[in-house]
Amino acid sequence: MGMPITTASFAVHGGRLALARAQYPTQLVWIDLSTGISPWAYPAAIDAENLRRLPEPGALAMLEAAAAAVFGSDPAATVAVPGSDIALRLIARLIPARSPAILGPGYSGHRAMWPDAAVLTDLAAEHNDALVLARPDNPDGAKVDRDLLADAARRLAAKGGWLIVDEAFADTEIEPGIAAAKWPGTIVLRSFGKFFGLAGLRLGFVIAPPGFAASLRQLLGDWPISGPAIVIGTAAYHDLAWQSAQQRRLGDAAARLDSVLSEAGFAIAGGTPCFRLVDTPDAALLFEHLAHRAILTRPFADNPRRLRVGLPASETETARLQHALQTARMT
Repeated sequence: MGMPITTASFAVHGGRLALARAQYPTQLVWIDLSTGISPWAYPAAIDAENLRRLPEPGALAMLEAAAAAVFGSDPAATVAVPGSDIALRLIARLIPARSPAILGPGYSGHRAMWPDAAVLTDLAAEHNDALVLARPDNPDGAKVDRDLLADAARRLAAKGGWLIVDEAFADTEIEPGIAAAKWPGTIVLRSFGKFFGLAGLRLGFVIAPPGFAASLRQLLGDWPISGPAIVIGTAAYHDLAWQSAQQRRLGDAAARLDSVLSEAGFAIAGGTPCFRLVDTPDAALLFEHLAHRAILTRPFADNPRRLRVGLPASETETARLQHALQTARMT
């Protein structure tokens, strides 16, 4: 049985709130739980001068150094990009892969890199010269074993191939990410907006070997990042106390969401501190039930049992979600 047309429109990616308002008219204030973006944003401040002037090269270098200190990477190998999603597409342009592969099912944006890529269920990649995966994965939060990943990186590098690791949700983790490992032939992506709650700023990073990093910088040009993104990003990466508090806040909120989902009788199939993945026989019906109550979640076209639920931002939002889930069980 296929996904309803109304639901299928939201299976592309999260955040389609304008479409939700059009398809599900209501007087209620919408709660957007369709993304993995933190509902608590870094307290950004920007001087108007940064809107009037072109970004300075020195300021961009300071941003990359601040980010690299958090990632454990080399600043020279850490390239700021206008969002990790566009970085995926640029990486595909710079890598002449003849047999790329995706560790599936994975994030839908990985398919945009190489539409005809093979989808693998393990790290073997014996016949592939590029392999892309997310760690932790989206939407189930699974993390490929670090030692197995290191072996895969060495095997790919030995034949001139590439391992691309998407660490979009790694900032929520306490342990060091793959960016600090500096494996051969390995490219790592980091996202700013999800953890810092400022997705509209469009800021991300690519950590790559020197030659690749230089090619990417040349492709991006002299002003790859806006002045406001540089100023806010630099301040945020220097603010280690806020980052620690954010990790605790997200972890506590995820635990509360677990309780709400479990008490309503829904099985949790995985997730990260930024979201939870629900497994239920007909996720499309649950999506529709919540949408009619002005709560937007994220369905998946490739798995009709899955529904991703983000973090409510307040006790009021949590109570609304709790009531909606409980009434879903009654219908």
